Amino acid sequence: MVKSFTILFLFILMTQASASIKDKIIQNLKATNNLSFNFEQNVNGRTQNGNCTLSFPKKIFCEYNLENNKILVSNGKSIAIKTSTSYYLYPLKRTPLSLILDKDFLIKKIQDLNERKIDNKFVNFKFFENDFEISIFFDIKNYNLIGWQTTDIYQNLSITFISSVKRNQKLKINLFSLPKQN
Repeated sequence: MVKSFTILFLFILMTQASASIKDKIIQNLKATNNLSFNFEQNVNGRTQNGNCTLSFPKKIFCEYNLENNKILVSNGKSIAIKTSTSYYLYPLKRTPLSLILDKDFLIKKIQDLNERKIDNKFVNFKFFENDFEISIFFDIKNYNLIGWQTTDIYQNLSITFISSVKRNQKLKINLFSLPKQN
């Protein structure tokens, strides 16, 4: 009887600890209006880096550390990728970023998912939505977003690590305006 009670007690403690991590991540997301960060992105083995500012919901501005002056901008509806020689414009809803940049969507997903702890450093939530496989990663100590991994309908793997995260900064009003074509 005592052994059964001890096992039940340990199970309840583990469940509460697990729920508290999830709850803290959700509370941290709810309190976040925007993030500025450095990133390193690996798309199918090709690595790029730079810095980004994202603003919930669905806005992002990224400058890449490349000679071609690459920028990526979403105004919440469309996403533009501009370099010194090219310009691409897509509906945001056709990209995994439409889900990653939607804080309310992420919170709902996290509430419904079981987290996976990785090396007692990271917390991961994985889901499938609109033909995308998405994994979101958070720091287990401060509950900050630290990256994501996506696989699109063409099986392109994209891994993004973020660092030097600053929350709720004052942003320029027109930061998320789509750039003009070349």
